[in-house]
Amino acid sequence: MKFTLSWLKQHLETTATLDQIVEALTRIGLEVEGVENPGEKLAAFKIAKVLSAERHPQADKLQILSVDAGNGPLQVVCGAPNARAGLVGVFGAPGAYVPGLDVTLKLASIRGVESNGMMCSTRELELGEDHDGIIELPEDAPIGTAYPDYAGLTDPVIDVAITPNRQDCMGVRGIARDLAAAGLGTLTPLTFDAFTSEGAGPDVRTDDTTGCPAFFAQTVTGVTNGDSPEWMRRSLLAIGQKPISALVDITNYLMIDLGRPLHVYDRAKLSGGLVARKANDGEQVVALNGKTYTLDATITVIADDTAVHDIGGIMGGEHSGVSADTTDVLIECAYFDPDHIARTGQKLTLTSDARSRFERGVDPAFLEDGLAIATALVLHICGGTASDVTRSGEPPLDPRVIHYDPRLSADLGGLHVAPERQARTLLSLGFTVGAIKSADAFSDALFSTIEGKWPVTVPTWRRDVDGPADLVEEVVRIEGIDSIPSTPLPRMPGVAKPTATPEQKLERRARRAAAARGLDEAVTWSFLSEAEAAPFGGGAWTLANPISEDLKVMRPSLLPGLLAATGRNLKRGQQSVRLFEIGRRYLADAERATLGVVLAGDRRPRGWRDGKAATFDAYDAKAEALALLAASGAPVDNLQVMGETGNAWHPGQSGTLRLGPKTVLASFGMLHPSVLKAFDLDGAVSAVEVYLDAIPPKRASGFTRPAYTPPALQAVRRDFAFLVPAALATDTLVRAVKGADKVAIVSARVFDVFTGVGVEDGHKSVAVEIVLQPTAKSFTDEEIKAIADKVVAAAAKQGATLRV
Repeated sequence: MKFTLSWLKQHLETTATLDQIVEALTRIGLEVEGVENPGEKLAAFKIAKVLSAERHPQADKLQILSVDAGNGPLQVVCGAPNARAGLVGVFGAPGAYVPGLDVTLKLASIRGVESNGMMCSTRELELGEDHDGIIELPEDAPIGTAYPDYAGLTDPVIDVAITPNRQDCMGVRGIARDLAAAGLGTLTPLTFDAFTSEGAGPDVRTDDTTGCPAFFAQTVTGVTNGDSPEWMRRSLLAIGQKPISALVDITNYLMIDLGRPLHVYDRAKLSGGLVARKANDGEQVVALNGKTYTLDATITVIADDTAVHDIGGIMGGEHSGVSADTTDVLIECAYFDPDHIARTGQKLTLTSDARSRFERGVDPAFLEDGLAIATALVLHICGGTASDVTRSGEPPLDPRVIHYDPRLSADLGGLHVAPERQARTLLSLGFTVGAIKSADAFSDALFSTIEGKWPVTVPTWRRDVDGPADLVEEVVRIEGIDSIPSTPLPRMPGVAKPTATPEQKLERRARRAAAARGLDEAVTWSFLSEAEAAPFGGGAWTLANPISEDLKVMRPSLLPGLLAATGRNLKRGQQSVRLFEIGRRYLADAERATLGVVLAGDRRPRGWRDGKAATFDAYDAKAEALALLAASGAPVDNLQVMGETGNAWHPGQSGTLRLGPKTVLASFGMLHPSVLKAFDLDGAVSAVEVYLDAIPPKRASGFTRPAYTPPALQAVRRDFAFLVPAALATDTLVRAVKGADKVAIVSARVFDVFTGVGVEDGHKSVAVEIVLQPTAKSFTDEEIKAIADKVVAAAAKQGATLRV
């Protein structure tokens, strides 16, 4: 929400400085995102007069101007068609930055003629869209004066972040009301020029009293739709609004000024009366943004006898908009249900300034005055004759009364405020306290008549206030959140007890282990688009009211978000991406705590020692999975490598780590090429998902760790080379070998796999190292041979034969 300081002062009589206003806005909950002075970037541009204009000898469309900007004549080459001797315009000297062109002027030679700067158009100074010629100022404009000072562009622009619950502050007047309540001035009365009306009002009605409870309208005939007044154009330009025409600018101005969206129709383009109704399935409308929208029976529209002309409360239609030839207009001032507006905007993925106000909830009591103010401005600026007002339907005006105990300010808000001061604050914000209707009517005698809890009537523009706690918030924020004293919470006696749950401790260990292994933590959305969720089986849960169509499916996996982040990093030149995230997967039965890892790009950069860069493969993913599981407390020595990873993984280059056939602790490997294509990723990408909720908890064994007792006797290592079928998983062979003697054999691992000369087709040679650990006494040769025989026998059961 942007507005200028002078615009604010139209509603607030104040002597406060800009800094005081900015500080007060943030203090009362209206956070200031920034303050800018539009004249600062144009400070180098001065008013100048063209002394002479001659044709350029080398170009028919260029002229050589002699320009005086207060320091004597300068030669300037100009291509504007309206450049001529005697013209007064805006001149930029060498060194001036032109915002509309994003260039800094310098001495230049144009077709062999030196040019010392330029005469500027409104588009080049970002003051409008006109680029047909240079700016023309009145002849009496003071030569040499800085253009921002002359044009009044030194008015600061304040940008305030409005939270969704503060619909009343979507207009400058609402912000002025808050500042007046905070003691920075007085809210000025809202007035408008009186006018007379004649003739019957327009034919309008509402048939959709749910979506559009009230539809008020008035016509004005004999208007002249030219440019809006300079003061209005300047205000709109300062906040980034493009002036279009007087009729359109009036509606935009009132929307920003009073938070009241309106719409103006060209009566000549309408067939019959206007009706607010539900759209028919399949009806279409071309909106003012030039796009065609297909509607359904849940959407409220404004239509005449032949076509739809307005997506109610969001955007008008292109075919009934006003133009320079418009002479008769119909001004619509309606109330649209906020929930209907929000659902329609989300369904059509259509945003507008009107939608942002209607879906928050505009003041339902401001239809009559809002229409009158708009009509008065049209009559004042465009002329014409107004008709009577047609009123169809009733706005929701049921008063809400809250019984408020002023002691709640201290009990709930933590700030003691005198009851009289609380009452004055609420009255200043538009609430009625008992029989007191305004701060001006407050008196000690009248206040003393209120007994017990105060009956506080909520103003119609405060849809967000629903209970006593909301009134506490109003009182406390006007006093200032920073006024609340810091009070420490009481500490329980004795030794502090641990508060982290086993699940939190597990996630903490996993996070530290991932970071220690060189992975970078990412935090991605829990919501995905349907297209992103589809490669991972689709989402089991879809939001009925998403903030965006691209964020409507609860993620079935952490990998889509990590893949999107990986793509952004790679496209910005990152050579190696190692990301991890700990979060929740949302499955049909429950939320599942998960750790996701994505490895992409170079595992090792190219170098003189190793040659080409090495990329990540499935073994890197497996190593990460095992390390993270070990750090999380999983029994990695008992894990089995199995397949069945799912369609998102590359077949033959992925697997699962399981405790038994059913308990899956992790999936790892290379992702399927179709998944990479869906996320616009080039090259191979490996990934891991560790299912933290599936890791069995450790048995409670007290806080004391057992003493470290290294074995007294030296271990014995023996190597075995087996010829096995090529299809046999080496993990299966290792598990069989290790189980041959569970007492003596403490570990077994593969250290070589070979295929080729000397190994028959369909087979591979696997070399396994086993470690034997004696306990009471060293092994004898006979005991070692007996263990070796058990190893060979166990391997034989898996189809392996000992190589000689």
